Amino acid sequence: MPNRAVAVMAKRPQPGRTKTRLTPELSPEQAATVYECFLLDTVERLAGRNDCQVVVAIDEPGSAEYFAAAMPGVPRVVQRGASLGERLDSVLTELIGTYDQAFAINSDSPDLPEGHLTAAFDALSSPQTDLVLGPTDDGGYWLIGWKQRWSTVVTDVTMSTPSVLTDTLAEADASGATVSLAPTWHDVDSAQDLFRFVADIDRAVTPRCAALLCPPSIPRLTSPPLLPRLTSPPLLPRLTCPPS
Repeated sequence: MPNRAVAVMAKRPQPGRTKTRLTPELSPEQAATVYECFLLDTVERLAGRNDCQVVVAIDEPGSAEYFAAAMPGVPRVVQRGASLGERLDSVLTELIGTYDQAFAINSDSPDLPEGHLTAAFDALSSPQTDLVLGPTDDGGYWLIGWKQRWSTVVTDVTMSTPSVLTDTLAEADASGATVSLAPTWHDVDSAQDLFRFVADIDRAVTPRCAALLCPPSIPRLTSPPLLPRLTSPPLLPRLTCPPS
């Protein structure tokens, strides 16, 4: 296996703390359940690749028990720092001490095409590339990767704004880092994003999300559904017991 790690930036799913922008269309409990499906499907897809080592970057040491049970055998690192930029820097810097290439993604793009990640790997493997970013259509990025530490491209950029990608590219240029861009994709942040995701859902790609949002008894959704009809969150299957 190539000496490459992909860290999934993760929080322990909790109502009122994860995927809060999906409310009020969803209840806080439903939003947390959707987030857990996103997270588990993302990690399992990465674990099935033979060109990287998936790592889960957990939000705090106290979350270790949850992640050990939800993702047995998946290596963990702890995010450290007050801001998202500081946490990204800590995770990527820790991984680059062991791996030749370190990437970080979130779990907000569980339907990311396999080829997008392959393109990011290929780009960073070029001697001419120092840093790879995967743009999202809302002005941010779904992935960042480097071969050596470029801390200011994350720590000196204000995250969660429509200009994150532009600001990161400017900081990379000021730092002397050569950047390549992977193909653009989208995040699922808002309820409208979720409606789009559900309309195009592929049960083979995101089985947990499909089982939760589009059970076999419910026809494929062609317009924004009333998602609160999901009622109570189910006990989702873990990675060791995928749904049929």
